[in-house]
Amino acid sequence: MTTDGSWRHTAPERGDAVTISVDGEPVRACTGETVAAAMLAAGAAFERDRSGAPRAPLCNMGTCFECAATVDGRLLTRTCLIPAREGMVIETPGRL
Repeated sequence: MTTDGSWRHTAPERGDAVTISVDGEPVRACTGETVAAAMLAAGAAFERDRSGAPRAPLCNMGTCFECAATVDGRLLTRTCLIPAREGMVIETPGRL
């Protein structure tokens, strides 16, 4: 590993705490993290396949749509691209 200072370090501090609602349940998040990251950290299911097995984000960069949910009334929103903010309402059921 290089020690010449050419590596960019990420901030060790997390953003301010916020609360979002996922399927009616409060989920803690921090500003600066995505809704998908907050949902993963909380263990929230994104969707279930036709057999009932839980699904989760695959790419975390907006290409696969596995993290799609209804966010503040907007259908098929890719939660891996949306920053968490206080009071957001996320609904996951009924996509398939």
